[in-house]
Amino acid sequence: MPPTKNAPTEQTSTDRFRLLVDAVQDYGIFMLDTEGNVASWNTGAERLKQYRPDEIIGRNFSLFYPAEAVAAGWPAEELRRAEKDGRFEEEGWRLRKDGSRFWANVVITALRDPDGKLAGFGKVTRDLTERRAHEEALRESEQHFRLMIEGVRDYAIFMLSPDGVIESWNSGAQLIKGYSPSEVIGKHFSLFYRPEDLEAGKPEAELKTALQHGRVEEEGWRVRRDGSVFWANVVISPVYDANRLLRGFVKVTRDMTERRRLYELEKSSKRMSEFLAMLAHELRNPLAPIRNAVTILQLEPSPSPLVRSSRDMIDRQLSHMTRLVDDLLDVGRLTTGKIRFKTEQVPYNLVVARSIEAVRPLLDARRHRLTTEMPAASLLVQGDATRLAQVLQNLLINAAKFTPEAGLIELKVWQDGTQLYTSVRDNGVGLSAQALSQIFELFSQGDAQTAARESGLGIGLTLARSLVEMHGGTLNAESEGPGRGSAFTFFLPNAQAVADGAGDEDDIGSGAAILVVDDNRDAANSLAEILRLMGCQVKVAYDGPSALELFRKQAPQAVLLDLGMPDMNGYEVLAALRALNGGEQVTVAALTGYGTDEDKQRALAAGFDEHLTKPLDFAALQTFLQAAGVAVES
Repeated sequence: MPPTKNAPTEQTSTDRFRLLVDAVQDYGIFMLDTEGNVASWNTGAERLKQYRPDEIIGRNFSLFYPAEAVAAGWPAEELRRAEKDGRFEEEGWRLRKDGSRFWANVVITALRDPDGKLAGFGKVTRDLTERRAHEEALRESEQHFRLMIEGVRDYAIFMLSPDGVIESWNSGAQLIKGYSPSEVIGKHFSLFYRPEDLEAGKPEAELKTALQHGRVEEEGWRVRRDGSVFWANVVISPVYDANRLLRGFVKVTRDMTERRRLYELEKSSKRMSEFLAMLAHELRNPLAPIRNAVTILQLEPSPSPLVRSSRDMIDRQLSHMTRLVDDLLDVGRLTTGKIRFKTEQVPYNLVVARSIEAVRPLLDARRHRLTTEMPAASLLVQGDATRLAQVLQNLLINAAKFTPEAGLIELKVWQDGTQLYTSVRDNGVGLSAQALSQIFELFSQGDAQTAARESGLGIGLTLARSLVEMHGGTLNAESEGPGRGSAFTFFLPNAQAVADGAGDEDDIGSGAAILVVDDNRDAANSLAEILRLMGCQVKVAYDGPSALELFRKQAPQAVLLDLGMPDMNGYEVLAALRALNGGEQVTVAALTGYGTDEDKQRALAAGFDEHLTKPLDFAALQTFLQAAGVAVES
């Protein structure tokens, strides 16, 4: 039957297919004969490999392979495999006409006639250079990331499967947890948890929380390979693939044991400071009446030699005990950064004079000879007079304690430009090289055998150096060795010499009314006795209501008011007193065993005119009375 009109003939179909193949530009499609010679060539092949049909048809396709592949017989091997299996596919480097290389995906298909005899090969080649470059860049990026993760030593970074099985392990994980990769990969991450955490289901709960919230972070104890525990900061985040399927979890662990230790030390330091403040208060309360009793004895006109000797011994030991209490408080303030001082122009000559006066009883008791060398002009420095005196007193006390009886102590002050130097030198026991390197450390007492013979807490020099440094100076020690004495020298900046012009203090008269309020009867009565010996008229109350009643009858010039009274404390008494007639004008001092800056600020903010710390210093009492306009007998 003849073909219908317009029906495509076999020749027409072949021509159309040839046109279709020839039009493809992204693929090189061509035919090879059974020997591998090019038999056809499409536009894509010409575009890809740069050969025109007349340049390549009839030549062997091995022309497209690098020399090393040709030498290895690879082109023929590809045809052999394609003939054997019917099809062969691979990726590899191929050559263009100009000799440049490109990465090609190659598919070779064996072509057979109707009888099954090999008629040649069809070959399709695609340029994948750009994709390969992208993949190489991605692999390189992954390699860099892997190396970066592997190089991190401060953090344990590892992958978990969706079930919590460890899949990767970096060097930080090995360092922190103690496992090598071969020991831990493939095991469940719960082996890092304590038994009580496992019993509570903590590992599973962490993964669940991470899934619910996209991340979980916590701190807690974790277990190392050797069974020891460390305080860890842990972050777990889920990892998803491109299709939002859970790939697993990434876990980052950091050893925070040292930070936790510092935090615990800070808490302990705070508790210690609170304890020291309470201890100082409790010690100062009984010290107050003792100090008052000693002062009364000192004001007696003509005590017997035995009484005078006993009185002076009590005074020395009481002063020593008071210094220990003050040092305890100051070291607590130092460790918490709470030491504050008032900076002003300080007459340094007066600081030196008061320091010597305070230490004189100890020097006399040990029969030391003190020599002083001072500039002729008066000296002014920027600082806190009380703290500077504390520095110098600590150095003088240290020299007195560690110098045998009848020793020599030299105090020298000199100015170099704007720097003021102070040196305390003795001919005492001296310091070894090791003791010299440790002498300013907290609780250090120099050489053990020498320290054992002397009392003290080993904090005086630490306080002295810290206070000097807070003034912008430095404190150093030197010694030529044991038995050859020591010298402590410090400098203060911003010093200046001025002409002498300090006036004498005003004379103090007599006859004043003072109200003493304290629930501790011994403290109240002994303080009242001191005031009477000073020529004051004194009234005493042992509680708040009694004090207010006495005030209503006759308003005194000044009130010494204890804060820590039961039922009605000092703050409440002050508020009630200020509301009485004449209460706003009277000068009131707070008496307390608490002596921190915060305690003082609270008292002044509440309306007290002065804050006096127990045991009450006689000089501080005189200063208060003078400020209140109270005249006393000298």
